[in-house]
Amino acid sequence: MDTAGKTTLWTSQKLLMGVKYPCFYIIKDVYLTMPKKWKIIYYETKQNESEVYQFIETQKDRNKAKILSWLSILETKGPLLPRPYADLLKDGIHELRIKLSGNQIKILYFFCYENYIILTNSFSKNKERVPEKEINKAKKCRTDFLKQYPENKLRRDYNENI
Repeated sequence: MDTAGKTTLWTSQKLLMGVKYPCFYIIKDVYLTMPKKWKIIYYETKQNESEVYQFIETQKDRNKAKILSWLSILETKGPLLPRPYADLLKDGIHELRIKLSGNQIKILYFFCYENYIILTNSFSKNKERVPEKEINKAKKCRTDFLKQYPENKLRRDYNENI
């Protein structure tokens, strides 16, 4: 960080001179960060039902593998996963875009407590825009999840240091 609090971008020339920064690297003038592993959690209702988990389980093995591989990429890249694979919709709700057997599948999610991705709902997209009812559903899931799991309870339940 420089004195103004802005991130200093290291050039490839500085790296060649042996200057290293513990979190950021430039390779051929492309800005990369060291991977931060996010934790994916499937939102569950009070009846222990998860729409996204149930959706994945109903898929054929090939489609299930594709979905899980995209979730693994999301877990690695987090908010750095670019369009056209993911996008911010509104109010902190994001979408993961997956094409399965010619169908556009959307999984909505949000980030919380610095290292969690909460998967809220999924649907097959037929129209140009994500339906407002799906975004509202994800927002309700987020409100419910954050009420159920304050940060210390979530970390305790996942055996993490607080």
